[in-house]
Amino acid sequence: MTNPGVPVAALACLLMQAAPARGEQLTWPPQLPGGVSVVSENSASLLKPTGELKPGVEIATATPTLDFLYFDCQSYPGNPWSVWGDGLAVGERYYTSIGDHLAPRGNAFVYEYDAGRKQLRLITDVRSIIKVPEPNYTPGKIHSRLTLASDGCLYFSTHRGSTRATVPENGFTGSWILRCNPQDGRGEVVAHAPLANQCLPTGELDPQRGIFYAGTADGDYKEKRVKFLAYDCEAKRVLYSDEHGPYRAMIFAPSTGRVYFQREGGRGVTAPLVRFDPGKPGPPQEIGAGLGLRAATSESSGGKVYTVDGDHLWEFDTRAETSRDLGGLTVGTEDYITSIDLDPKTERYLYFVAGSHGGSYRDGSPLVQYDLQGRSRKVIAFLHPFCEQRFGFTPMGTYATAVSPLGDKVYITWHGNRGGPDPKRNKLSFNTCALTVVHVPASERAAAGQQVD
Repeated sequence: MTNPGVPVAALACLLMQAAPARGEQLTWPPQLPGGVSVVSENSASLLKPTGELKPGVEIATATPTLDFLYFDCQSYPGNPWSVWGDGLAVGERYYTSIGDHLAPRGNAFVYEYDAGRKQLRLITDVRSIIKVPEPNYTPGKIHSRLTLASDGCLYFSTHRGSTRATVPENGFTGSWILRCNPQDGRGEVVAHAPLANQCLPTGELDPQRGIFYAGTADGDYKEKRVKFLAYDCEAKRVLYSDEHGPYRAMIFAPSTGRVYFQREGGRGVTAPLVRFDPGKPGPPQEIGAGLGLRAATSESSGGKVYTVDGDHLWEFDTRAETSRDLGGLTVGTEDYITSIDLDPKTERYLYFVAGSHGGSYRDGSPLVQYDLQGRSRKVIAFLHPFCEQRFGFTPMGTYATAVSPLGDKVYITWHGNRGGPDPKRNKLSFNTCALTVVHVPASERAAAGQQVD
């Protein structure tokens, strides 16, 4: 399906012209041809692999529909424009954030995309909420998950741009916990510097209890400590904190309000989990169950959470507090995964994109569906080189994916490249953010003989 109002032949011609020549000076904001804001296509090219896949990996047989669009806040060059915080899907709407990564005066932006109307809307930006005057530091990243709370607001926390920007000389005293109303865009500061001189890259709100959990990074990049923070957003006070926080991910169990993480974590580390119980605030207690934890799904109705670290998947049972090793997960050479989602309708499928920090395109930027019943892997769509050929955009990686409540759409916020390799370094690097919506065909969401609405 092609965007209505743009003839197929004319659109194809314009799309081929849309890609800047190698090394050409980029224009801002990035635009799709013909002045359209969203292009929708259904092409068999989305099912063509670019390299060898691992044994047993399947490729979907039904062609998905792809919606593609750019974020309109990108009216100037970033350093680079990039996505670092996970998003969420509510009804037909997807909430996500991107940042310019500038320092010491950076900014980050929160968006809503209405998939039904194919409309993108800027909700707010960090600078407009925190209102810090020049020349003082403002953050260039939202690195935490966006969470929609019971009060109807989105909660998130800020992170630095450059690692060298968060110093007293730039007016930095600590990061912010913020919230905004997605209906009218009104935002406010929940807390500034709840822990002195700490950035808040890992963060998630308990939407029912109003507790924001975070793992920190010291403002002084030479300090490698990671603190743990539990902040009561209603009482506006620190509920608990200590010197041993989550590396880059946590498991949150809404059924109990407990959070779990590795006290001494790190990429590629399998370690015992510790548990923090907000009903009994105090030092997190080791529970014995061990797993890898770079990203985690939401909790299923049966109390299961699925975690990933590299080419490895685990199941964690929040009721029994036990873990189970499920083995390999990836389909190609890339294995860095920072967002993984459970299909909320069937609770049977996981979706993810590997190569988060920029390597996805080496495998064809595949959106992968993992079937928990058969422990099988299937590529739903290869986004590269399709997006490069059609839009002049190479999808390089993501920290933000979400599955719609009906399980029929997967949203991916990409950091990617326009213009090809940097001529000075002859290296492909990301400079632009884009959003894709992959409509998963019903036949790819059902077992043989079953029907999916």
